[in-house]
Amino acid sequence: MDTYIALGSNLGNSEAEINRARDFLQTLACSPVKCSSLWYSEPMDCPPGSPMFVNAVIGLELSAELSPVRLLDLLQDYEIRAGRPHDHGHNLPRIIDLDIIYCRNIQIQSPRLTLPHPRAEERLFVMAPLAEIAPDLKLTPCSETVGQIAARLSATQKCRRLP
Repeated sequence: MDTYIALGSNLGNSEAEINRARDFLQTLACSPVKCSSLWYSEPMDCPPGSPMFVNAVIGLELSAELSPVRLLDLLQDYEIRAGRPHDHGHNLPRIIDLDIIYCRNIQIQSPRLTLPHPRAEERLFVMAPLAEIAPDLKLTPCSETVGQIAARLSATQKCRRLP
């Protein structure tokens, strides 16, 4: 796997939304995707009373011709088609949220896209599912492994794997 996408939903039938997004991501991949379990997590930095999230991470191999920015375009188009408003506010409840966590060891910092994802290593709801499918991955050459980060975050944050 050379690319990892975090999926989250806390509106509607979240499990079904995650599964539909997984099927969409499979259409972009060059081989079968690798999917973590589904995880429940408390909303982080969301308005009071926001519903619980269902989260997952998908690993996939992408064609070399598909740039990270083009991938971002495709993910945002999918979110809008799935019912997420185009001008969706920051950290509001959402039908689906797709974030590129890591893409081919590429490092980008632009107004539109930062890779690796700038807050991924702070969020157990990203690191726990990612550790399931890529525990030895390092998001940057100097970082801990995803498995180490998930273990460290689990001391202060909560999320649980769905049965």
